[in-house]
Amino acid sequence: MTTLTLLHPGAMGAEVGRQAALAGARVLYVPTGRGAASLRRARDAGLEAAESLQSALATSDLVLSVCPPHAAEEVAHQVLAHPFRGVYVEANAISPDRTRRIAAACAERAVPMVDGSIVGGPPGPGSAPRLYLSGEGKEVAGVAAVFDGTQVLARPLDAGIGAASALKMSYASFQKSARVLAAVSHALAASHGVGAELALEASSLTSNILAETDQLPSVAARAWRWAPELEEIAATLRAAGLPPESAEGAASVLRRWADDKDRFDLPLTEVLDHLRTER
Repeated sequence: MTTLTLLHPGAMGAEVGRQAALAGARVLYVPTGRGAASLRRARDAGLEAAESLQSALATSDLVLSVCPPHAAEEVAHQVLAHPFRGVYVEANAISPDRTRRIAAACAERAVPMVDGSIVGGPPGPGSAPRLYLSGEGKEVAGVAAVFDGTQVLARPLDAGIGAASALKMSYASFQKSARVLAAVSHALAASHGVGAELALEASSLTSNILAETDQLPSVAARAWRWAPELEEIAATLRAAGLPPESAEGAASVLRRWADDKDRFDLPLTEVLDHLRTER
């Protein structure tokens, strides 16, 4: 039986831990310092309370870190302060650089690490998040096996440390930003009394923008006139007392395509490459 220490049983972590337990793993958590909601989630998920982090690590084959991004390195160093020799799974929404820093700290203590990223909501009815894993093949396979047959779909990547984190950052850069942009758009419409009309227009949108990479050359080709429009949007937001930075940032991105005016047949690889540096 695989023994796994989960750090910590938040809304995502507890449900991921539940899936591992249902698949036959022994899943430990450390109640010390956890709030009432975390303790309730852990109990509801069927996780086993450990006396301390030290006692949990002493019997664990894996540590699965699922915590707020800002705490990722602190949690890792708390684990590495103990004589743990299992596999450390860094499954937080952090940058590849932060992931590699944690991997370096693990390597200094001879602790193998797997880079993980969770895409999707907590596992449950109608929800099966993907757990992407990168690193050494043996360790990746061992972590994936813990979730075999569960609602956590383990997806090993043939890549090193940093790849799984990069995928999460790539996905979340759109998904999280899109929600924020929607809030700003509705706030702007409401401030001008046209909220119902915006909602009506929104209901007619059918595109899956992140999947429509074939449209990106057209965006680059029209960036020369989209950038000034975004600057007008920024001015409108500012006048309404709303944050203009999203529109200003989009205008800045569009200006990187300034030399691509009307080049509708530009290959996608070049379109994306032109975003990398100021031109």
